[in-house]
Amino acid sequence: MLAGLSPARRRLLLAVGVLVVALAALAAVLLARVAAPAAAPVSQERPGPVLLVPGYGGSTGSLQALADRLTASGRDAAVVRLPGAGTGDLAEAADALGEAADAAMARTGADSVDVVGYSAGGVVARLWVADDGAGVARRVVTLGSPHHGTSLADLALDVAPGQCPVGCLQLGSDSDLLARLNAGDETPDGPTWVSIWTTQDQTVTPPDSARLDGALNLPVQSVCSDAQVGHGDLPRNPLVQEIVLAELAAGEPAELGPADCARLGG
Repeated sequence: MLAGLSPARRRLLLAVGVLVVALAALAAVLLARVAAPAAAPVSQERPGPVLLVPGYGGSTGSLQALADRLTASGRDAAVVRLPGAGTGDLAEAADALGEAADAAMARTGADSVDVVGYSAGGVVARLWVADDGAGVARRVVTLGSPHHGTSLADLALDVAPGQCPVGCLQLGSDSDLLARLNAGDETPDGPTWVSIWTTQDQTVTPPDSARLDGALNLPVQSVCSDAQVGHGDLPRNPLVQEIVLAELAAGEPAELGPADCARLGG
C-alpha cells in the first residue's frame, strides 16, 4: 500500500504512526500512575523507633531533652542530623531522614518508625512521607511546624532576601514547596498524623499555620488552657513531652482535652 504513495506521503504516514505509538506509550504510563494504589496504612499497634527531626538551623540540642524523655519511657529515640546546618534545601533534609529511618529499622529489626518533627522538621517529615516514607512511617507528630509558612520568613524575604537561605525561602507563606506539599491531601495515607502547637507561638506566625488538614490537631492550650509555652519551649516543656508520649503510644492518636491536663502534669 505504501509503495503506491509518493515519498512525501509515505514520510507523513510514517511520522503519524510514530506519533500514535508515542502517545499510546505515554497514555499507558499516565494510566499506570493514576491506577497505582496509595500506600497501605502502617500498623498502629507496633510502635518502632522514634526519629526526631530538628527545626530550621538543625540544632540537635533543641530536641535532646525530648529524646531523653522518650528513652526513659522505654522508646528507642534518636535525633536526626540534617545537612547544610539545617538551613539548606528541605528536600535534602528529607533524604537524610529517609537514610536515618532505613538505619533505625535495620538496627532494631522494626518494620516502621515514628517521626517527631519540630518546627521546620515537621515540614521535612511531610516531604519524606510524600516522597517514599509513606510505607514505613507509622505516626508523624509535628511540633509547632509552619505547614502553611510563617510571616517571619516572609519578612526576611522582604527586608533581607540575601540573608534568607534556601530553607528560609521554602518556609515563606507563598513558597512553591509548600504550595506543592499542600495541594490536594495534606496528610497522605500510610502514617497517622498529629500536629501539636502553642497558641503563644511568636516564631511560627500565625500559630495556626501549624494546623494540618486530616491530622489530629492539638493546640497545647486545648489540653491545659493556662499553659505558658513559647515556640522554643515545645520540645522541652514537660507538659508537651507528656502529650508527645501519649500521641506516640500504640493504637490510634489520643484525643486529649482538659480532662487530661492534670494527669499529664499541666
